[in-house]
Amino acid sequence: MTRRFLADNLAADGFEPLEADTAHEALRVLRRHTPDLGVIDLGLPDRDGLDLLREIRVADRSTSRIDSHLPVILLTGRDGELNRLRGFERGADDYVVKPFSYPELRARVAAVLGRSRRRPGAARLRVGPLEVDVFTREVLLDGTPVHLSKKEFALLRALAEDPTRVFTRDELLRGVWGFQSAAATRTLDSHASRLRRKLSPAGRGFVVNVWGVGYRLVDAGVE
Repeated sequence: MTRRFLADNLAADGFEPLEADTAHEALRVLRRHTPDLGVIDLGLPDRDGLDLLREIRVADRSTSRIDSHLPVILLTGRDGELNRLRGFERGADDYVVKPFSYPELRARVAAVLGRSRRRPGAARLRVGPLEVDVFTREVLLDGTPVHLSKKEFALLRALAEDPTRVFTRDELLRGVWGFQSAAATRTLDSHASRLRRKLSPAGRGFVVNVWGVGYRLVDAGVE
């Protein structure tokens, strides 16, 4: 299966792919995560991939958690100039026709990511003196780099996308760790504790545990 093949190879190349079988599932994933790039097959079982792309492009960030500027590569068996033009008119960043080689797709992914990262201010989250660059994975506190593990960064990114909002344990376990159900685990608490220590050299409490609910991110110096 193409999706599984691509996910396995991208993961082997150091990416962290999120998978969706349908357009409906893809929109659910996009509301919970902020991926760096989307690869959309036009032949989805529930809707045309062009319709999914159009819905992404018209998303209003004031009312939706979907990033309307998400870089997108269309993947399709529909060749021909007209089909490519339709894809670009809907806002595609690139267009790959099946059959294709994985090295070609990997090169196109790198090229699209490279262009998107050069957009001024692209995907840079700020909470008081804390800055999070979702592309370079750079975290700065008062201009000083903070070194985080992959999961610590993923947790911080999730919290920073909607600062002061309380994220439930279930949301974070699903979104950051991919758990299908809220498991009886201390992994969230242990990562949150380490993240809090790394972000609190001056006693600031950025990562706040809301008892019985979950976690939120806030600059304690501003409250």
